[in-house]
Amino acid sequence: MSMTLDELPRVTECSVAGCSYNDHSHCHAAAVTIGGTVGDAECATFIPLSAKGGLDKVVTHVGACQRAECIHNEQLECAAPAVRIGAGADDADCLTYEVR
Repeated sequence: MSMTLDELPRVTECSVAGCSYNDHSHCHAAAVTIGGTVGDAECATFIPLSAKGGLDKVVTHVGACQRAECIHNEQLECAAPAVRIGAGADDADCLTYEVR
């Protein structure tokens, strides 16, 4: 699997209001990393600070996915058409995550 940045899945929604990268349910990080443990795909880019960070435009992609057991994971890259981030087991989880 060989993709360019523009071909990586976009983060289409982020409902984690307490994240520095969230602005009106849109993620402003350049890319997010999905980490966590088996059964819990945590957004490892979540930063709970009052200072806002990120880019001026919404162009967020999934940069890396460490959840190899996810049905969308191909060689540690996300192959889902898009992902949603929101509250789950943690403050910020990948809601698109699904165990094989």
